Amino acid sequence: MKGAKSKSESKRADAKLSVNKKGSASTKAGKAPTKKGKATKDPNKPKRPASAFFVFMEEFRKQFNKDHPDNKSVSAVGKAAGAKWKSMSDAEKAPFVAKAEKRKVDYEKNMKAYNKKQAEGANAAEDEVESEKSMSEVNDEDEGDEDGSDEEDDDE
Repeated sequence: MKGAKSKSESKRADAKLSVNKKGSASTKAGKAPTKKGKATKDPNKPKRPASAFFVFMEEFRKQFNKDHPDNKSVSAVGKAAGAKWKSMSDAEKAPFVAKAEKRKVDYEKNMKAYNKKQAEGANAAEDEVESEKSMSEVNDEDEGDEDGSDEEDDDE
């Protein structure tokens, strides 16, 4: 019986498997889930604005691709842009910083509008709940006051 496992070897393997199964089951059952799935992102939420470096990268990428049409490497573009950005003076960076600040102001304005809309949406949901309650209260009053409703029908 060459190549066949002995009974003791198979029992050891089964014991190891059962220990692993018990260990994983006890850790799952013993602990409450600490991580929950990521919250879904609202597609209407404004995107954060690009920093001054990324505003610079937009222009630099176009120029770099014209100068080096054979280059397909994204990392090469990033490295070249990083080296150029570091070598630039504050005066040379100023237009990119100004554009980034303008985008940041626009983003903050859009976020205020977005947050206001979200707050109105939450208030509208609360108003719907209140309106359902008031409708039921009105209906209860109408059921008790049937004589008043008959008078309106007689007028027609």
